[in-house]
Amino acid sequence: MDKLKEIIDKSNSIVFFGGAGVSTESGIPDFRSKDGLYNQHYKYPPEEILSHTFFMKHTDEFFKFYKDKMNSLKYKPNITHVKLAELEKSGKLKAIVTQNIDGLHQKAGSKNVLELHGSVYRNYCMKCGKSYSAEYVFNSTGVPHCTCGGVIKPDVVLYEESLNESIIEESIYQISQCDTLIVGGTSLTVYPASGLIRYYRGNNLILINRDTTPFDKIANLVINDSLGNVFKNI
Repeated sequence: MDKLKEIIDKSNSIVFFGGAGVSTESGIPDFRSKDGLYNQHYKYPPEEILSHTFFMKHTDEFFKFYKDKMNSLKYKPNITHVKLAELEKSGKLKAIVTQNIDGLHQKAGSKNVLELHGSVYRNYCMKCGKSYSAEYVFNSTGVPHCTCGGVIKPDVVLYEESLNESIIEESIYQISQCDTLIVGGTSLTVYPASGLIRYYRGNNLILINRDTTPFDKIANLVINDSLGNVFKNI
């Protein structure tokens, strides 16, 4: 912790790269832990439900799962979200690159949040492009429809879909320019997101995760602990 504080104090441009572990302490389940969504039993495997093909062919079943498991409206930011927002406000943190779609960083006050996998807060009609709120989608009955009759799709990246190119490019830029990269709450096994770390050119690569990751050996500092325990001491 002393080493982490020292690095943060000396840094002028920090980027935080986060995964599902950032939000689990807010009560949002992750995907790959033993209690995660991928290890629960449904009529269809979650990996199949969260695919573009399934969304198009079984839209009603998709929304049953989506409304049940992806509704983050009731959750609140935790200490990690709050501390990151404070670091941004102080001028040290330049960007957050997140794999999460829950919008909790923005709820905590962060401004420059790059959402690799989209957000439940953005939804659009597939027919006319009209935007809809998360509340409209989650409170709808069955498949949410636009006033034009089209199906409303959440702006989240499903399996078989490409990441937003402009978000990827901005994430690469921010990571390549920062002097400190803090990676937290991610197993770093999901590509192409985890591959972004390879664009970091500095000497302060910090990994904070309960379990080991494939990138531990190249990190300058590894902390195997919960993000909450770490950030409450920063």
